[in-house]
Amino acid sequence: MNELGQLIARRIALTGPISVADFMAEALGHPRLGYYRRGQPLGAAGDFVTAPEISQMFGELLGAWLAERWQAMGSPGVVRLVELGPGRGSLMADALRATRGVPGFHAALDLHFVEISVTLRAAQQAALAGFKPIWHERFSEVPAGPTLLIANEFFDALPVRQFENTKRGWVERMVGLAKDGEMLAFALAPGVTPFSSYLPDAAEGAQAEICEAGRALASAIGARVKQDGGWALIIDYGYDQGHGASLQAVRGHRGAGILDQPGEIDLSAHVDFAALAAATGAQTFGPMGQGDFLGRLEIARRAETLKARATTGQRLAVDTALQRLIAADQMGTLFRVLAVGDDRSGAPTGFSDEV
Repeated sequence: MNELGQLIARRIALTGPISVADFMAEALGHPRLGYYRRGQPLGAAGDFVTAPEISQMFGELLGAWLAERWQAMGSPGVVRLVELGPGRGSLMADALRATRGVPGFHAALDLHFVEISVTLRAAQQAALAGFKPIWHERFSEVPAGPTLLIANEFFDALPVRQFENTKRGWVERMVGLAKDGEMLAFALAPGVTPFSSYLPDAAEGAQAEICEAGRALASAIGARVKQDGGWALIIDYGYDQGHGASLQAVRGHRGAGILDQPGEIDLSAHVDFAALAAATGAQTFGPMGQGDFLGRLEIARRAETLKARATTGQRLAVDTALQRLIAADQMGTLFRVLAVGDDRSGAPTGFSDEV
């Protein structure tokens, strides 16, 4: 058991079993030992690779989408450009490079990053130094005002509660101590959960998840764009509506035990997009597959432009990246895209057949 595991075990010994959500919050966000507080999780040397690291095309097309939404908002003189969990800054760097020719857009931008990792903040500073980003621990700290927001693979890392339907009804899955009194182990709570009203009718043995933090954040984003004007784009892997247990652990690009070495492995869960959309209380478009969305933004045409000036090896790399982003058996279907916006501007590009 590592240091954080021992701290969690001590907490359980003193106060009793904790929810899976509480365990995730500690494992990912502990001020000193949490996964996102330490090290470099991204890239070949890390634990996972995100779309912006696969190809510049991803960030470039999202930049074009943001610029179009800014124009649809009436081109406000100041707009908060917010990214939740910006990684190494690759997405935003590509987005801003692609939109430097949009008259007035960059001059209007006030760049804000929601990021808790000191290591990643340093990488973001290096990638976006010319735009003077401002960092925050949470979205609520971003100043009010017209807003454009991107959240790519952010909601999947928010803590989830897990439940199992038993003979006595839905009960919550908890993290407690094994019989040895030291190791962490899963167990079911003794009583029916008060979250039953949020869970569907299901067969005995069925499992479900609820992400309270995700719903709360979606509500805050929806309230912001409704009040101040603006748009948000949420991209993540997940489902259009409720699903079973999906919490997974990854280390070094391979599966790992969820309770093993907390703080040293990545934990994530599939996103319930129907729950997010409902929680926003605002106008939403989607969710739709990432492949369809990028296709409607003409990613294939962007790929051909890149290949026209490339070597044989570079052309092969562009084709490989394109397929990884849009193919149904790769990221194209599993990853979903949801837009949230005010009711003062028209429907956004990418959510209809209109290019």
